[in-house]
Parts: sequence; C-alpha cells; structure tokens
Amino acid sequence: MKNDYILLTPGPLSTSTTVREAMLKDWCTWDDDYNKDIVEVIREKLVKIATAASDYTCVLMQGSGTAAVEATIGSVISNQGKLLVIDNGVYGARMAQIAQCLNIPCHVISSAEMVPPNLEQIEDVLKNDTTISHVAIVHCETTTGMLNPIADVISLAKRFNKVVILDAMSSFGGIPMDIGELGVDFMISSANKCIQGVPGFGFVIAKRSQIEKCQGLARSLSLDLYDQWHHMEINQGKWRFTSPTHTVRAFYQALIELEQEGGVTERHQRYQCNQQNLVAGMRELGFETLLDDSLHSPIITSFYSPSHHDYQFKIFYQRLKDLGFVIYPGKVSHSDCFRIGTIGEVYPDDIKRLITVVKTAMYWNV
Repeated sequence: MKNDYILLTPGPLSTSTTVREAMLKDWCTWDDDYNKDIVEVIREKLVKIATAASDYTCVLMQGSGTAAVEATIGSVISNQGKLLVIDNGVYGARMAQIAQCLNIPCHVISSAEMVPPNLEQIEDVLKNDTTISHVAIVHCETTTGMLNPIADVISLAKRFNKVVILDAMSSFGGIPMDIGELGVDFMISSANKCIQGVPGFGFVIAKRSQIEKCQGLARSLSLDLYDQWHHMEINQGKWRFTSPTHTVRAFYQALIELEQEGGVTERHQRYQCNQQNLVAGMRELGFETLLDDSLHSPIITSFYSPSHHDYQFKIFYQRLKDLGFVIYPGKVSHSDCFRIGTIGEVYPDDIKRLITVVKTAMYWNV
C-alpha cells in the first residue's frame, strides 16, 4: 500500500494508508448500512464543518469538482437570472465558461491572475446591473495559489441582495471559515481536496431555503442539484444514480481522520507550516515566489522557473518524481512558473526532505 511518491498537488493528493484501505470492501447502494450509516453521516459532518448555523443542508454529486460546480450553476439560476463571475484565474474563468455553455446570461469581471479582485469594480457592476441575481467567486484560486478576499466580496453581494456561489474546492476543510457567518448560499467542494479523500464526487453545502427554490430549474438530468438533494432527503442518503461507493467510504474514513487531527483549525496549521517551510527552503535555493506573501494560501504556491538556460520543467519534474515527489506545472498565462502543493497527507518533515531533493534535482547547477 506504500506509494512510490508524494503528490504535492492541489488534488488528487496523497492520502493515508487507512483512507485507501477503506476502499477494499464492496458496498450495496440500497443498504441502510451504506446510506444511513455512511452517506447521511457524511452529509451531517460536512454541514457541521462548514457552519454553526442550523439552516444549511448538504448534497453529494457524482463526478469531478467541476461537475459539482456545473450542477450548481446549472441548477440554481432561473431563466430570468444572471450570473456575475469574479475571475482572476483558470477556475473563475471555468465558471464563466460553464454559464456560457448553459446559455445562462453572465457578466465577468476579470483581473490578471496575480491580482486580487477589484472591490470598487464589483460594487460598480452590482449598482448598475440590476439583472444580476447570483455572484460566483473562487476562494483559493489554485492557478497561482492566491486566496481571494471572499468576505469582502460576499459582503458586497449581500448589500445588493444577491445569491452567493462559493467555489471552495481547494480550501474547504483546510482553511477555517463559517459559511453561515459569511453569508454563502451555495458552497462547492470535492472529495479529493483538503478532507483528504479520493476522487469520485463533489458536494454542495447550501442554505435550505435557497435549494428549496431550485426545483425544476436544472438544465441537466444527471446534474440536477435539487433532484439529487431531494432524493437524498426523502430516501435517507440514497443517490439517484449509481453511487461511487468506494470513494464515499474512503471519504467517511477521511472525515474521521480530520476529527482525529483536531479538526480544520489543526489541519490548517499543518498546511500553513508546510507552506511556510516550503517557501523558506525554496528561497534559500534561489527560487522566487510568483505572488507576494500577503496573497499566499496554504494550499499551493507558484514559483518562477529558474532563468538558467539549461532548465527544462519536464526534466526537473522527472528528477523530483524519481526522488519521491510530484509537483505541478504552471498555469499562469504570462509567467513561466511551476507549482508545489502543501495539502494532503503531507507533513513538515516531508517538506524538509523535498527541499533536499530539489537541491539534488537542480541539474542546471551540477
């Protein structure tokens, strides 16, 4: 069960042996010991992690995190509605692309990938376009590793009585927040992120009063968020279509391990320690971060590629992989960079070993 390398990516990520072992048993999707004792418990635990408020509910959706985002955008906006997307990276742009594919009217406020959202611009749009009904923003934009100022954006949206969709794909479970206090209406994340499960489903934590309004709005059969939620509500955790049973059971185990670690606060501290040690170690080796420290998340960090003419990412990547670590290529449009994640079953000692390995893999200095 031992892995050949550690995944330093924003998901899928390295998981514990016990999470992987949880997938060794087969489950029947009709049985109460699966639906009541696993699925329903997961739904309850996720809501408790998300907020202390009592008016939230949870629905699980088969597929990738993007499928859960598409299910939400395609299921909660009426034909008379309009979406405002705050875009400063690949995943904000993807939400706009989803709206376009679904023929949902959409206004996009775009900024450079290395720049936080412009609050004055958002306020101006909300003042002047009264047809906007929903506002969508990404919490941790893993294009760069930036943590967006969601509290300020959500506060603005609520001043204008807009429904808020939060893509917390790479932050939920790893960064403390109370979505009830923030005023989030629909929050989206995935099994293979900070909860440290494996890929196979996403989930949406929503205000009950908001999701109840969504009956009949979906633009897809399999991605109908309301129908999936309603089916789970009346059938005590039963999925409409085939459930990813092994992934779900692994996620249940991952939730237990999150609790054993001390909850989101303790996990956040570990991730922060990982990221701070990573940045310090990489800077000692001469690498520069793409973002200012004030913009960094503990999830993933972008580094400029070395300027040495012998540097090639593919060779560097393969050397690191051969030595036990997998990193990520860059996604920033106008900067040559690579990314290193600090979430998952990764600890400060792993980061210390990584720094030693990076020094070994720097073939351009040999």
